[in-house]
This record gives sequence, C-alpha cells and structure tokens, in this order.
Amino acid sequence: MIWGFAILFTSYFICMVAFILGFKKTKVFSSERILSKTRFSVIIPFRNEAENLPSLLKTIAKLNYPFELFEIIFVNDTSEDNSEAIIAAAIEKSKFSIKLIQNKRVSNSPKKDAIQEAIKNSNFEWIITTDADCELPKNWLNVFDSYIQQNDSIMVCGPVIYKSNGSFIDNFQKLDGFSLQSITIGSFGLNIPLLNNGANLAYRKDAFLKVNGFSGNDHIASGDDIFLLEKMKKHFPDRVHFLKTPDVIVSTKPQPSWRNVINQRIRWASKTSKQKNTTSILLGILVFLVNFSVLIIPAFMVFDFENILFYTSLFFFKIITDYLVVRQTALFFDEKIAFWKFLWQPFVYSFIVLAVVLGSFGGNYSWKGRTYEKQ
Repeated sequence: MIWGFAILFTSYFICMVAFILGFKKTKVFSSERILSKTRFSVIIPFRNEAENLPSLLKTIAKLNYPFELFEIIFVNDTSEDNSEAIIAAAIEKSKFSIKLIQNKRVSNSPKKDAIQEAIKNSNFEWIITTDADCELPKNWLNVFDSYIQQNDSIMVCGPVIYKSNGSFIDNFQKLDGFSLQSITIGSFGLNIPLLNNGANLAYRKDAFLKVNGFSGNDHIASGDDIFLLEKMKKHFPDRVHFLKTPDVIVSTKPQPSWRNVINQRIRWASKTSKQKNTTSILLGILVFLVNFSVLIIPAFMVFDFENILFYTSLFFFKIITDYLVVRQTALFFDEKIAFWKFLWQPFVYSFIVLAVVLGSFGGNYSWKGRTYEKQ
C-alpha cells in the first residue's frame, strides 16, 4: 500500500509541475492600440437573475468599444422574477444594441438551447458568451479584438475569477477557481487544452455552425463550453487559443451555500464521463484518487503507526504542490495567498470531491430551480 501511495502522489506531483510549466509557457498578451474591426455578438443567457443583472449591466454600459461593432443579446430562460423588466429598462436607456429574446427549448440543456437561439438571432461574425452573474472589464472587447486581429483564431478562451467577500465559503471557491484556471492555462501552454469557461469565451459563428454547434451532446445539461472546445480542437487544432492577460478577466459570483457549491460541481462532473478527451478523464481519476487518499490516510496513520512519518510527508507533499499551483495563478490575478491561510484548502477540497462523487451516484442534481437526471 505504501508503494501505491508513493506512485499515486508522485504521479500527481509530476502532472501539477507540468501544468505549472505550461502556465509559464503561455505568454501574457500585450494588446496594441489598433483600429477596432471585429464585430461581436455578446450572448448572455439568464434565469431569475434580477439580483445580479444591475451589476452586469453597469459594466456593459462602460465597455470601451465602438457601439456599432457589438450587440448584446439576452436570452430569457423562463425567468419568474423581474429580470426581463430590468433588461427592458436598460434597453430604453442604451446607446448601443441590446436585444431581449426568449429561449426555445429543444433539448435537455437549457443553456445550450439559449446560446443556439441567440446565435440564430445574431448579426455579427464573432460570438462571445458570458453569464448574468458576471462583471466585465471595460476593455474586454478591445483586447479580444486586438488578439483576434493579431492571431489566426477560431476560438479564444479568457480568464475568470470568483469574487470574494472574505468568508470561508467564498475564499474556498476563489482558491478552487485559481486551481481550475491553472489547469486551464497550463493545458493550453502544453498544447493539450483541457478546460475553458463559458463565462469568458469567444468563437467564430461560422466555425460554430461548421462543427454543428452542440449537436451530439445537447442531451447533457452542462458542458456548453467544454464540449464545444473539444469539437473546435478536433476541426481546428491550431486555432484554439487562450487569451492570457489581466485586461480581460471576467469576475463571477460565488455560490452562497455549500449545497449550491456541491450541486454546481456535480453539474460539472456530469459531463466528465461523456468527454472524448482521454487526458481529461485520466486527470480526473488521478485527482479523485489523490483526494480520496487524503481522507483515508489518517486511518493508516493510526493502524500503521510505524510509517506515520511517511503518511505525514504525503500530506505535506500534497499541500505544497497545491499551494505552488494556486499561488502562481493568484499572482497572475494580482492576488496574494498566505501559505498558513491555504493549509485548510486541500482538506476541504477532498471532502467536496467525495461529496460530489457520492452525489453523482444519486442519478440527478438540482440547478437554477430545476432537477436534472444524470445522463
């Protein structure tokens, strides 16, 4: 068993070091002042987001980009609050094009349906998606335009950060978000893109249509970003890029309760078995096994006391590895993480991973007031 633990944790360390190197290899993009050319259709699906829409709309109003070169398309997914009224009021005051359309359900994935319906109603050649609980930087479209003009891209993925009020649950999600961003950016640096985030994602409309959009995975509620990434990689292997720059960081709102955190991650995990990327699947298995080991090692420390130093070393090894991964990403987001404040993160994460796996066995999960069956 000791050899099993040693091999498992060594494999984990090697993978994380590879992502750290991949992160460093992904160059930070410096945008230049050039004439704006790219035309964007910004798509924002929403359901009962009256609490978050005012903040989003304020950041949209501050976007520093020629009004004639972008449009905002809100897609209402059967909201029951006053979300529509908030958007209608914004439309009346807006100096640029804002549309409000209704979602048309044709699959098991409301968000994919919403995006596809918006694309049908879009006027411009580049689609860029975000979420209703996000806030956008003022130069968001400017920098995307600059990158697109300087690179032969079909899909451009951007960074996302969780906002935090300093609470325990918010800090957990923020640090977890850093780890996901590290894997995302690191995998692009290694030329094996594994993750992206629909809260900050741009792609050409003609490319979306060429790969048949979400066809083939629209029976899975989540994965509008990951499955599209896989399709784009397959059809355009050298034209899927990550835009690494602080100027396009989109901030998103954390979940308010642990129940929501777990349901969100069950939703994310629901698509894993349907992915065709072997690397993603193997990495998921490795991460689960390491985090499950963190939970059972205390029992080995009791019943195999003579090797307690070895087991303690594994804990320390895991904490240091995770800290290096998260710290690197936090610095990119201009955040500092004190090591002593990070010590609890790997242990909480291990419990979350176990809860998500056990919850996945239940066959369904709840999200945005709906219950979905695991496919």
